[in-house]
Amino acid sequence: MAVAVGSKAPDFTLNDYNKQPVKLSDFQGSKNVLLVFYPFAFSGICTGELCQVRDELSTYTDSDVQVIGVSVDTPFSLKAWAEQEGYTFPLLSDFWPHGAVATEYGVFNEAAGLANRGTFLIDTEGVVQFAEINAPGEARDQDAWKKAVSSLKG
Repeated sequence: MAVAVGSKAPDFTLNDYNKQPVKLSDFQGSKNVLLVFYPFAFSGICTGELCQVRDELSTYTDSDVQVIGVSVDTPFSLKAWAEQEGYTFPLLSDFWPHGAVATEYGVFNEAAGLANRGTFLIDTEGVVQFAEINAPGEARDQDAWKKAVSSLKG
C-alpha cells in the first residue's frame, strides 16, 4: 500500500550517484521534496520524464522544492545517465537492500524487481501532500505535480 497523503513520509538514507548519502529528513524545515520513483535509468519513458523535470527544474527550485529521483539502479549507472542527460538534481540508488525504500513507499514491483512510477510531494514538516502511482509503461502528467507544488503553503 502506497504512502497516503497526510501521513508522515518514511525517512531514508540512500547514496546518490557520487556514492554520497542523502537523508530525506535533512530537508525538513528548509525544503519541500518531490520524490520521483522510476523503473530504470536509460529507459525511454524514464528518460523523457526526467528530461522534462530537468528542463522545468526552476518550476520546483523557485518554490523551494528539492527534486530527488530514486530507482533500483546502481550508483554507477545513475552517474553515467546523469552525465549523459545533464541532470543536476540527485538520483538515488535503492539498489541494496534491493528496493527497500520503494517498498516502504508502496511502489516496489516485486515481480519485476523495479520501482513503479511513484511521485510524492513532501512538505517541510515531512508530511506527504501529494501522492500518485502510475502503472508500468504509463508516463506521468507532470502538470499535477506543478499544481501540488503551487498549493504548498509558503
